[in-house]
Amino acid sequence: MAMAEGAAEARQSEGELVITRMFDAPRELVFRMWTDPRHLLQWWGPRHHPAVHAEHDVRPGGAWRACLRSVEGGPDLWQGGRYIEVDAPGRLVYSFAWDEAHPAHGHEMRVELTFKAIDGKTEMSFRQTKLPSVAERDGHRGGWTSTFDRLDDYLRLTTA
Repeated sequence: MAMAEGAAEARQSEGELVITRMFDAPRELVFRMWTDPRHLLQWWGPRHHPAVHAEHDVRPGGAWRACLRSVEGGPDLWQGGRYIEVDAPGRLVYSFAWDEAHPAHGHEMRVELTFKAIDGKTEMSFRQTKLPSVAERDGHRGGWTSTFDRLDDYLRLTTA
């Protein structure tokens, strides 16, 4: 898997982030983790900025909104967007923008997720585009990596 991740990262541009992860859980369950706000609140956001609010109207044109709160204090980081494509359990596409408290406020990005079943596990391919700068891309890489680590931890508890 490291080779696949490295190859994908080598192809990305300054405004694009690609991450591939394998989860030891069925594709339908991993997809549900992305679309059910009750589950999202258990893993969404990096370890140092977990989500405290999540609302998702998972349908094309439906809105989503979430709030990340620092464990060390500081302003809440609100984010939101609209679902562009929903093809359960294989694909999600949505817009992503930060609210006022974030330096990249108002800049709309795009997130594309594909979920591939492989021997009872799920390969998740994550692609975020239209990132406004290399610094934002690199910051999002750290944030999403931590977030996906939390998802992996939560899936282990959920499927146990």
